[in-house]
Amino acid sequence: MSHPPSPTPLTGNPPQVAPSEIPTAGNPASKGLKAGSIGIGPTVALGLAAVAPAYSLAVTLGFVVLAVGASTPAAFLLGFVPILFTALAFRDLNKEMPDCGGVFVWITRVFGPVAGWFLGGWVPQMATFIAGAAVAQVATTYLLTFFGLASIAAQPLAVAAIACGLIVLSAWIAARGIELSAWVQYALIGLQLVALGGFCIAAFTAMATGNATEGAEKPGLDWFNPFASGDMSGLVSGVILCLFIYWGWDALIAVNEETTDRKGTPGKAVVITTIILLFFYVVTATAAVGFAGTASIIDPETVSDVLSVLGPQVTGSVFGQVIVLAVGLSALAALLTVAVSTPRTWLSMGTYGALPKATTKMHPKRGTPTTSIVWWAAITAAITLGLTAISADFIGLAILSVGLMIAAYYAATALASVVYFAPQMRTSASALILKGILPGLGALLMIGAFAYSAVDMLSPEYAGLSWLGIGSVFWIGIGALCLGLLVTAILRTKLRRFFSGEAIPRGNVTTRHHLPTILSNQILSNQIHSNETEA
Repeated sequence: MSHPPSPTPLTGNPPQVAPSEIPTAGNPASKGLKAGSIGIGPTVALGLAAVAPAYSLAVTLGFVVLAVGASTPAAFLLGFVPILFTALAFRDLNKEMPDCGGVFVWITRVFGPVAGWFLGGWVPQMATFIAGAAVAQVATTYLLTFFGLASIAAQPLAVAAIACGLIVLSAWIAARGIELSAWVQYALIGLQLVALGGFCIAAFTAMATGNATEGAEKPGLDWFNPFASGDMSGLVSGVILCLFIYWGWDALIAVNEETTDRKGTPGKAVVITTIILLFFYVVTATAAVGFAGTASIIDPETVSDVLSVLGPQVTGSVFGQVIVLAVGLSALAALLTVAVSTPRTWLSMGTYGALPKATTKMHPKRGTPTTSIVWWAAITAAITLGLTAISADFIGLAILSVGLMIAAYYAATALASVVYFAPQMRTSASALILKGILPGLGALLMIGAFAYSAVDMLSPEYAGLSWLGIGSVFWIGIGALCLGLLVTAILRTKLRRFFSGEAIPRGNVTTRHHLPTILSNQILSNQIHSNETEA
């Protein structure tokens, strides 16, 4: 990692610091990451891999069908709307402040360090840790099943131990460099899309030749009408389920500093990734419901793992096993993406003094945050073992609570875009729509999803477990958020430079042209003070 040169005495002109060496919210080159390493293709692959589309569809599709029936494709379309609006906020904020810290930097810049550390740091990281433990377990279970080791897959401790091995493997690949990680993701996401594509082609062929499941209806235009079912409560539940299986695409923002165009490529990749997800989700949902019918999908034997059950029925036993493998590798790909993205977020936080300086340690040749990657692997493994020790089902409960955290930081990011670009909206109609109205609607929808989910989780019947008359999932989700507030309050006294606003000053688009000079002077002043203290 490069550092600013030692300052000269405060006489005459201040020392000249190369712009590339100033670690600001708009100039991140000094972190030591390898700029220009990947283009739009690998960036999109990382975004898709983070979502784990094959796994997400396998375990969620049945419950969407349970909520809205044949209107499932419409639920996916409707759930995409707030995702698209939020993606526009990510695109525009990245263009202004391309930093691997992503939402942490953006929310800090707009709402201040407390909001930045809590909503941009703690909340997404907690969601990612829980999801990381879950996908490690899922990848292990599916891969063991694929290799005919279902008896081992039924033993929680064995699954947890192997899951920790996959966490270590993901960390090793991530530490070897962004290029290797990107190529591995190409292979993993490619298999997923081939499996989903093969499933859809076979299902539509069966429908066309009259070989679909007896009693299944052929797809109609009303399947794509959100209000055709007439059940608004079911529609809301289905949309919320759809909303959160899109989650993960924002992980690609963490590699923005390593792309060929750090201001443009990640934003384009965000939009492309979400559109690809929309296409595969809607088409796969239509194919599954059209082939099997709603009654077959909501059957207890099918509802929690639709693709693994329907895959062999649609494509035959051989390709059906490919689908099972694709679901397992889908979860593994998501785990690898977390191993790439989370340490880079920590690298950014450490650069601005929001985490210990050790998180900024880089491998001199590979350009990877090695210390942060090791920390990520250790913490994720510990969480996996800890949750397994509490209960074999506890990881499943924890993953249900993640929806609250996703909605919280997505809403905060969309609102940050509205506030940051407010000056532009007064003079530009396109800015008013694309940077104001649409992200604002996205934020409102996310807030609504948060509130609806929280109320739903209050019920003691939610997920079948409760404590003191309140659903256990609510305690986990709200408990994680309250713990984050407590941790943030404690760290305010420990990380004074960051929480004082020196590292990332608040400001909007009207002051951005002066930011490099302001931050350069501040960083030089802090460096001088540090050297004088050490002397």
